[in-house]
Amino acid sequence: MTEDDVLLNVPIIRQLYHWDCGLACSRMVLKYLHPVCEEEFQRACWELKLTESVWTIDLAYLMCHLGIKHCFCTQTLGVDKGFRNQSFYKKHFDAEEDRVNELFLKAESKGVVVRKCSVSIQDVQSHLEQGHVAIVLVNAVVLTCELCSSPVKYCCFLPVGQKCFCRKPEYQGHFVVVCGFNKTTGCIFYNNPAYSDRVCCTSISNFEEARRSYGTDEDILFIYKES
Repeated sequence: MTEDDVLLNVPIIRQLYHWDCGLACSRMVLKYLHPVCEEEFQRACWELKLTESVWTIDLAYLMCHLGIKHCFCTQTLGVDKGFRNQSFYKKHFDAEEDRVNELFLKAESKGVVVRKCSVSIQDVQSHLEQGHVAIVLVNAVVLTCELCSSPVKYCCFLPVGQKCFCRKPEYQGHFVVVCGFNKTTGCIFYNNPAYSDRVCCTSISNFEEARRSYGTDEDILFIYKES
């Protein structure tokens, strides 16, 4: 840590499965804001019918359900039909398209804040300087931590000890919690739920490439300390 660092004390929580990175990130921000007991969290997930396919809009609904002030910014209000051809989305696409589109349509009436806009890195840094955090959808194939000796394998973040025989995909959607930056270098600090023991760091250029990759819709869920 240096005087140029803005680094929020967001607890690191590791994901349990290959699909629950978004829920692990939600646990991190909730623990940072105020303790939400596991029973309350699980009840909210059950009431929202969250399954093994969790989209950013699901996380926005989760924050709203738990009374957390939020703003979900995205490039696409609904599902981009082009994702149907991506291997990452292909398995769940047909089953999920109508569900996700309906969540977007009902968002305003449910109190879920969604905006169609592009977010600059300056917007993200300003948000962090005020003590707020954000959950960001990135392409894990692109995102590279400058502090880790070896990168997380792109193979869906399988539990420790399990081998993966995936071939490298073009896109691997993954949620991280952005929790700081360096004012001089501009590097971005983030919690990666694939790990449980470190804060990761990457350059602005790498972060921007990862969060703007096709497949992310530039999804970013701003979370605010005051509710």
